[in-house]
Amino acid sequence: MGTDTPGKGLVLVVDDERPIADLVRLYLTREGFGVHTEYDGESALAAARRMRPIAIVLDIGLPGIDGLEICRRLREEGDWTPVLFLTARDDEVDRVVGLELGGDDYITKPFSPRELVARIRTVLRRTEGPPSADKIRQVGGVRLDNEQRRVYSAGVEIALTPTEFELLARLMSRPGRVFSREELLASVWGYAALAGTRTVDVHVAQVRGKLGDASPIRTVRGVGYSVEGGAESAES
Repeated sequence: MGTDTPGKGLVLVVDDERPIADLVRLYLTREGFGVHTEYDGESALAAARRMRPIAIVLDIGLPGIDGLEICRRLREEGDWTPVLFLTARDDEVDRVVGLELGGDDYITKPFSPRELVARIRTVLRRTEGPPSADKIRQVGGVRLDNEQRRVYSAGVEIALTPTEFELLARLMSRPGRVFSREELLASVWGYAALAGTRTVDVHVAQVRGKLGDASPIRTVRGVGYSVEGGAESAES
C-alpha cells in the first residue's frame, strides 16, 4: 500500500493489480489529489473507515472481500463516500448490482486514466451542488435542500448518495418537464449516451425506493422521467 500527500483531497484506490493501481495513482497525483492505495478487500475496508477519503476507486474483483461487499458494508454504516467501481469485464450484472448497492459510477477495464480522472471530478462535483440553484425546492411531499445537501420525504430525512441527490435535484429543478435518459446521463454523469442509459434507470429506481410513496418521479414511457406535483421554491 502507499499514500501520497493530499492536495485536493484524498482518494482511496483499490485494485489487486498493482500496475493498474499505480497508474491510477500517478494520474490522480498529477491532478493534485492525494492518493492511498490498497490491494485487497480487508485492507481497503479498514482504510476507508480509518482515512475517510473524499472518493473511492474500487475494483469489483478483489481477493478476500470483493468490491461490491465493501460498498455494501460502508453504506450500511452510513458512509456515503462517492464510489467509482472498476470492473474487468463489460458485465451488466456487476454494474447494476454495484449501482444498486450505492455505487456512483463505474468504468470497465481497460480504461483511459484520463477518463477515470474526469469521472472522479464529475462525482466530486455532485457533492458540491449547483451554486445558483434554489436553496430549497419542494415537490409534493419531497423537500430538497441544495445548500445543506439534504432530502426529506414526508418530513423524514432520506440518505442519498451524491449521484442520487444530483439526479433528484436535476429532475426537481424543472417540475413537469420531461428529461430524456440521454439528457440525464449527460447532465448528471457527464458523459455521452454511448455509455448506456441503464445507469439512469437503476439510479431512478433507487431514489424512488428511498423516497417511498411520496416519490414524485414519473416514468414517461419511451422518453425518460419527470417529477409531478405541486412545486415551490424558497430562499430559506
